[in-house]
Amino acid sequence: MKASSSTILRVGVGITFLWIGILIYRAPDDWAALIQPWAAHLIPGSMRAAMLQTAVLDIVIGLLLVIGMWTWLGALLASLHWIVVLITVGITEITSRDIGLLAASIALMLEYPLSWNWIKNVLVYKRTL
Repeated sequence: MKASSSTILRVGVGITFLWIGILIYRAPDDWAALIQPWAAHLIPGSMRAAMLQTAVLDIVIGLLLVIGMWTWLGALLASLHWIVVLITVGITEITSRDIGLLAASIALMLEYPLSWNWIKNVLVYKRTL
C-alpha cells in the first residue's frame, strides 16, 4: 500500500473510532440496547459503565491511529474490538459497515507491522545510564 493511501486509511479509521467513542459517551444507554441479551448477562456491573469504558477505549484507539503512534497496537485493538462487536451485537442491517471496518483495521495491522525497535532503544538507553 502506498504511503498516502495507508495514511488516509489510518486517519479515516481513527476518526471513525473517535466519533463512535464520542457518540457512545454521549448516549451510552442507547448503545447498550444494541447488545444481545446473552452477551449483556456476561458483562459484570452495569451496561452503562461498560459502554462508558467502551467509549474511552474507542477514543484511545482513535487517537493512536490519528496521530500514528503505536499504529500496530491501535489497529490490533481496533480489530479485536470489531470482532467483539460482531459477536455481541450479532448480524444486523449495519453489519456490513462493521465488517468493512474490521477489514480496514486488519489491513492497517498488516501495513504497520509490530516493531520491536522501541524496546531495543529502551534497553540501550537503560544500559547507558
